[in-house]
Amino acid sequence: MRPFLLAAALLSFWLSSHILPVLGDVGSAGSYTPPYLPTKCKGMDIEQFPEDGYFVAVSEGLWDNGAACGRKYEMRCISGLRRPCKGGTIVVRVVDFCKTYPCPTTLVLSTKAFNAISRSPNERINVEYAQYVDFILPLFLISRHVI
Repeated sequence: MRPFLLAAALLSFWLSSHILPVLGDVGSAGSYTPPYLPTKCKGMDIEQFPEDGYFVAVSEGLWDNGAACGRKYEMRCISGLRRPCKGGTIVVRVVDFCKTYPCPTTLVLSTKAFNAISRSPNERINVEYAQYVDFILPLFLISRHVI
């Protein structure tokens, strides 16, 4: 019975972490180009950028006095002018506060992140986003119950 419960728990977790929740927020997104440094999160530290190049600057509503630094969001394009959406989701990491005030969009994506979800560079798109939490199942839990 234990292997079944473990499998059911793993499946439900996998589904909840790989399907964008319906309870996600809706906002707007645009893109920004280099130079990306310095940032409000870690200044000139290049290590703050994820290897995949998917990072974002956020507007005041998400900034939370800097607590947003390092936070991850799973997001997808939902609409825009001339059907820009490519489909699929990406995960972006917050590295900065929007450099213009007032911020023109909720999220300002790196060029690479924006191009991953939109066919229309330099356009404003509508996005659905939800905070993303990395989950790593401890190895001892897996090895204990695998037959």
